[in-house]
Amino acid sequence: MSEAPPPGVAAAAVPAAHMSVTPLPALPSLLPPWPGDQVPVRGGEVFVRTTPWTGPVDGPADDAPRERALYVHGLGGASTNWTDLAALLAVRFDGWALDLPGFGRSQPPARGRYSIAGHVRAVVDVLEHVARQPGEAAGQPVHLLGNSLGGLVSLLVASRRPDLVATLTLVSPAMPVYRVPPAFSRALLLLLVPGIPSLAARRMGGVAPEESVRAMIRMCFGEPRRVPPERIEQAVQEMRERAEQPWADAALVRSMRGLITSYLRVGAANAWRAARTLRPPTLVLWGARDKLVDPAMGPRLASVIPDARLHVLDRIGHLAMLEAPEETARAVLGMVETAAACREPDAATPPIMRR
Repeated sequence: MSEAPPPGVAAAAVPAAHMSVTPLPALPSLLPPWPGDQVPVRGGEVFVRTTPWTGPVDGPADDAPRERALYVHGLGGASTNWTDLAALLAVRFDGWALDLPGFGRSQPPARGRYSIAGHVRAVVDVLEHVARQPGEAAGQPVHLLGNSLGGLVSLLVASRRPDLVATLTLVSPAMPVYRVPPAFSRALLLLLVPGIPSLAARRMGGVAPEESVRAMIRMCFGEPRRVPPERIEQAVQEMRERAEQPWADAALVRSMRGLITSYLRVGAANAWRAARTLRPPTLVLWGARDKLVDPAMGPRLASVIPDARLHVLDRIGHLAMLEAPEETARAVLGMVETAAACREPDAATPPIMRR
């Protein structure tokens, strides 16, 4: 039902990503989250953090590229997942990172419906908001980056509204799979049973923030022991703040239910079919030690996207932008620089079409 390509596609069968040599700023050991504000979307508001453009590290800012990027986090994540990467990419981008409905500092969606379609609508609305902002690159397509659930959502956004998306970066996107381990499959399918998501949310509410963070690090990082203590404490504090929101656990469980439901879709709504229609230059990034989504999916996905490049990060897990922000930034900039070089020098990028 997933309409995925057969397994066994080798990484050598798809083009490798070009790594940029653009100088990047040095990051402090602990960068605080970027400030943000509420942005209206259909059915409510979402919280969006902004990272200002800095320009080149070692050159004049005059005539330097200044474009726009939007970052979309994964299941259980938040806009703060992009703090370091957004700081590095500020050499070229003004950045926006949203909290999907019900996550981070965003209110839950109307009637508590956490569907993939709802997340897609929220991202489209924020993209249009970003493009409307005054200044350089106003009205132009935006570079879209998504991780895990946010990667799946970003892929669907790019397939449905290519006029909004300049390039697409997919970091371990949660693509539909042919098969999963039987025990894992039964546990996930239980979430489709009425009443089970509410029970699961109540059980999750009893887990201490410290325990949740350490479990997340073990599951999502390729080298958990290398995570600095100050990063862990920052994550624990964020988890404590999230625990104070009455809808937090329901958002996680019901979004998982929405994700599973999306996997059962066929036809035009299927993510693998959507991947074949993508028009923007696309970068597929995967951690070789990803425990949540099989790294073998990377070359399979890149092989079906018309203009895709693949980069697999050694010793990295599910959150490459957190665990290896500099390598991730160089891959993203490499794609963007290559796409810019391929455009006609005198050809203006068409403005976004309203729909």
